[in-house]
Amino acid sequence: MGRGRTGDPRPAAVQSTGGSSAVSKGSAAARGYIQDRFLRLLAGRQRQRAPLVHRGYYIRARAVDHCVRDFLLKTQGQPRTQIVSLGAGFDSLFFRLKDMGLLHGAVVYEVDFPSVARQKAALINTTKELSALVGEAGGEELGVIAFSGEDYKLLGVDLSELCELERALEGAGLDSETPTLFLAEVVLTYMENSRSDALIRWAAGRFPRACFVLYEQACPRDPFGRVMQRHFGQRSSALRSLARYPDCGAQRRRFLEQGWTECSVMDMNEFFTRCTPQEEQQRVQALEPFDEYEEWHLKCSHYFVLAASKGMEPSWTPLLPSVAEPNVILTTGGFGEEDGQHCRMRHFSVLTKHAGYWKAGRVKTERSGERWDGRLYHTVTRLSSTLALVTGGRTSPSSAGLGMLWLKFPDPCSDPDPEEFTVELVSPQRGSEPAALRWRHSATEVVCQGERFLFVYGGRSAAEPVLGDWCFLRAETLSCAAVLVQGPAPEGRHSHSACGWDGGVLVAGGLGAGERPLGSVLFLRALGRGFRWQTVQTQPPLIPRYSHTAHVHDAKLLLVGGVWLHSSSVPGITVVDLTTGLCLDYTIDAEHLEWPLMLHNHSSVFLPDEKELLLVGGGGNCFSFGTHLNAGPVVLSLSGVLASG
Repeated sequence: MGRGRTGDPRPAAVQSTGGSSAVSKGSAAARGYIQDRFLRLLAGRQRQRAPLVHRGYYIRARAVDHCVRDFLLKTQGQPRTQIVSLGAGFDSLFFRLKDMGLLHGAVVYEVDFPSVARQKAALINTTKELSALVGEAGGEELGVIAFSGEDYKLLGVDLSELCELERALEGAGLDSETPTLFLAEVVLTYMENSRSDALIRWAAGRFPRACFVLYEQACPRDPFGRVMQRHFGQRSSALRSLARYPDCGAQRRRFLEQGWTECSVMDMNEFFTRCTPQEEQQRVQALEPFDEYEEWHLKCSHYFVLAASKGMEPSWTPLLPSVAEPNVILTTGGFGEEDGQHCRMRHFSVLTKHAGYWKAGRVKTERSGERWDGRLYHTVTRLSSTLALVTGGRTSPSSAGLGMLWLKFPDPCSDPDPEEFTVELVSPQRGSEPAALRWRHSATEVVCQGERFLFVYGGRSAAEPVLGDWCFLRAETLSCAAVLVQGPAPEGRHSHSACGWDGGVLVAGGLGAGERPLGSVLFLRALGRGFRWQTVQTQPPLIPRYSHTAHVHDAKLLLVGGVWLHSSSVPGITVVDLTTGLCLDYTIDAEHLEWPLMLHNHSSVFLPDEKELLLVGGGGNCFSFGTHLNAGPVVLSLSGVLASG
């Protein structure tokens, strides 16, 4: 639904997009894509759409619903919350939430053109199922407020008239001090950029605790994008935001520049693969015959969902599944103690979270022609809720790399407190083995043109002490793909850190040629059709290090531990502000820790809700002086570091 200025000849055409959208959503619901019994009441006419259209409106509805439900969940302890749906049209959001008992004291404000608001108010008044949910207080109003209930307000206002919008919302009872979610589904793009920017800026400035969800189009310059723009132009509904904000990165910068402090964006391919459970993906894929995969993935790459927030405690990040709070942590391989002896670990172990504490559990392994080989310096990448890929590793420095291995396990969300955690070992097809014949490398998941890849970079092998090459492995088949990478290639390294950020990969430190620690921070930046290597300038320069771990939170790179030279202290936590380049080092307060705590050869898990770091393992042979291994998991609070860093 889009907005135009009063007197603009386009509003009628823009308003018609809302009716068409409602019909398409209703068709998707009738086919089983969306569970929504109210769409048929609000859409008016019924019409069967094509499977491709069903999928498109399904992923749109799921993305918005994902963010709205997360907002309600995170604010359910508040006495009151508000949802403001901008350009709501004939959307069923309020009725679905009220019917499922999810509002928890929230009041929903819907805003659209006056004529649209009047039509919807008439529908509610004449439809028993709808009016019953609004309650006895509901009724048709005069003037701007077309319909008013205890927890539902329907307003007829042109969104581009910001002063009028603000007066109308205040008159309907909107409270600027209450946590508020603004929702705009294909709305702002129809407005002049100066007016849509002003609305975004007003919401950030007027509401101290607020969130904003935006669903819109992107990528106007490629062939698909040009056809998409032509379509909307022919309907007198030109997509005005695309010239200035053509991609996810530009939209994110837009919100940050307009006063929002947190902002994450995903195109719909990424949302479908990373935020949609595998079982749900399979359910949707089986609903009806489908053979338009190219069109589906291209469509998804040209739409995005954005979630911005400010003043929310804890911070609101519904689109960061890769750093969601884990409740089960599986550790594989490495060097440690088993049966009273120091050796390469032959068994897996698992940590399960119980009432805020981490408890060790048992792991049973099942073989499908494979056995665990006690490898060291490998990577484990979780590709779904039930599947992870082991890449590389070695047994001895003179042996060849050990290739790949699938780990299959139960979904922790379906059984968060397992008595016995079972892992099945499965060998993948051997075509991808050459890329994995290495160790001390990194493996990071990325998405390029709607396809998921594992970016395997650096490391070393039995023949080469330092590797500087990389490979993009298709997540589904593990076959190598040719992906364009621009910019000067970085020098080879191993024992570095790598983590995903803003669609690309951040690589920090490592051990280079001649066993020399490196102090560079590199960014493999995502472009429309590939990637580009860039250097992140830090001030002061990053102290060269290796054998550390890394995480990204709120545009800050956290480097944990490692080994460095020419310093009187050992590495603690280093915070690199990716916006300003400011680099700060923090020592670890060990007063309440079992000491010594060695932070190399360790793993770490960032817990964003608590702003804590869970350290697992670490240590090793201390020359001829003995072996020290950290006794158990250690939790470090990073709240002070993140606040000051």
